[in-house]
Amino acid sequence: MNFIGNVARLYQERSEFFIRLTLEHIYLSFIAILIIAIIGLTIGIVIAKNRRLADPVLSLVNFIYTIPSIALFGILVAITGIGNRSALIALVVYGLLPMIRNTYVAITEIDELIIESAVGMGTTQKQLLIKIQLPLALPVIIAGFRIMVVMTIALGGIASFIGAGGLGVAIWRGITTSFPEMTVAGSLLVAFLAIFVDLILGLLEKITRKKVLGTAEKLS
Repeated sequence: MNFIGNVARLYQERSEFFIRLTLEHIYLSFIAILIIAIIGLTIGIVIAKNRRLADPVLSLVNFIYTIPSIALFGILVAITGIGNRSALIALVVYGLLPMIRNTYVAITEIDELIIESAVGMGTTQKQLLIKIQLPLALPVIIAGFRIMVVMTIALGGIASFIGAGGLGVAIWRGITTSFPEMTVAGSLLVAFLAIFVDLILGLLEKITRKKVLGTAEKLS
């Protein structure tokens, strides 16, 4: 109880410090999430349309994903230096897998009868993608996006190890100064931030899934 009290007191005494770090964490995560969403969605669509590219692309992304985060940070520091740039690259690299995979799976698993019917009615490839495939694939894509967002926020907690900002600064400072209350305080804020965003995206996923499945049921 005394330890918990010390953490609560630390939040109160260093409120400006933690607010600044939280805002930095949100900013870094938001930029990474935006880049991941654009790149991941684009690659997922491309390999869904050109399936010969799917295996090599997914294999490459899977391989990169197996590299320990600390090792990747170390590699990036040697190439791009210390700071937010290296952290941002690492976050983007790790976040691509769920976005690419879910986008690819969501599009390729759409019922072929729906695709054939749309093509038979004269739908162009662009119309097919925008008006049929992406709307039907949206629940699965959002599920991948949700996983990616939580991963990115959590991984951002160790970005300070290479000189980036965010709540990882508190975690790293607590470790290096043998101040466990500081480490726990930073870690809890990362966890709460990830859980809060996950709850919001979970609600969005549920609404989207209900809407898409309800539309599908009416068509049948």
